Amino acid sequence: MKYLIGTKQGMTQIFDDNGTAHAVTVLYVEPATVTAVRTNEKDGYAAVQIATGAQKEHRLTKAEKGHLGEAKKFVKEFRPRANRKESIDGVEKGATLDVSVFEVGDKISVTAVSKGKGFQGVVKRHGFSGGPKTHGNKHHERAPGSIGVGGVQRVIKGLRMAGRTGTDTVTVKGLTVLAADPKTHMLLVRGAVPGRKGTMVEVRG
Repeated sequence: MKYLIGTKQGMTQIFDDNGTAHAVTVLYVEPATVTAVRTNEKDGYAAVQIATGAQKEHRLTKAEKGHLGEAKKFVKEFRPRANRKESIDGVEKGATLDVSVFEVGDKISVTAVSKGKGFQGVVKRHGFSGGPKTHGNKHHERAPGSIGVGGVQRVIKGLRMAGRTGTDTVTVKGLTVLAADPKTHMLLVRGAVPGRKGTMVEVRG
């Protein structure tokens, strides 16, 4: 079970030994400290809590200040996934984790909050094709079309319609680590990661 917290720095491209270009996302992952180890016997569930980065003091609760002491950090708990037979055995409180836990070629999953796009129509939000743009059609190129059925005098629940788009927690699985540098705390991942630049991301191996 490998887990870290970082921030998205942006995207670039790198070339491998064969000259093939790969689109990569650059993640800045500072070393993290294990602040707590939850067990089924004591806490009722198994998890590892890690802390990293710097957090503003007014964003911390009194309980978090008492738990972390003078350290003002971002805290996240990771629970082992039963379907992958993960275990937290051997993890001790106070241990330090950095990008060296990942190796080139490792498959990871990254979780982050996607970019917020505000209120959007059905074409952008759901990929609708819209209506025809000729034969007398006017001002309805991006309209949703019919939203009802005969005999039912209401709008059916769950229809794909216009609304708030983005700012959702998204997990992208199967990303490949192309480089991990403990000196610069950089992790290069092939593919796209949700969120804008500076977004906090959770990395799991």
